[in-house]
Amino acid sequence: MQLTSSSLLSRDRVGGLIFLIVCLTYGYQTTQIPFFPGDEYEPFTARTLPYILTTIGIFLSLLLIVTARPNEESGAIIGFNWRLLISFVCLMTAYGIGLSWLGFLLATSLFLLAGFWLLGERRKLVLFGASFPFVTAFWLLLTKGLDVYLEPGYLFLSL
Repeated sequence: MQLTSSSLLSRDRVGGLIFLIVCLTYGYQTTQIPFFPGDEYEPFTARTLPYILTTIGIFLSLLLIVTARPNEESGAIIGFNWRLLISFVCLMTAYGIGLSWLGFLLATSLFLLAGFWLLGERRKLVLFGASFPFVTAFWLLLTKGLDVYLEPGYLFLSL
């Protein structure tokens, strides 16, 4: 098999490149997180976990790019489900907008429900059982267990 520029562009490499761009952008945004007064010399700050996630993401994306096997029929662009990708981008945009209006609990539950439905799941027990109870448990863990404030949303604040 002779390697050409088109055969080097496999689906795994394209995914790795996209993930690398996302991680580098996230890493840049991490540098914009402000420190609280006195945090400059603390071992764990608001930037620590995002730095770790950025480093792990860059490492994994580079690993995917390097270890991807080249093939003749790339499938990186041809045969890709662009409709599903655009649907998920629209869903994520709606989630970002809906988060401030509906609050974490309702917006995240609806996001997971719609995401599972887009991926082809049609059983109502799985759709509702995998979204609402999971998000409720996660919300309880964050708010009651870890004392993290999650904004309830304009809808619930106006009640």
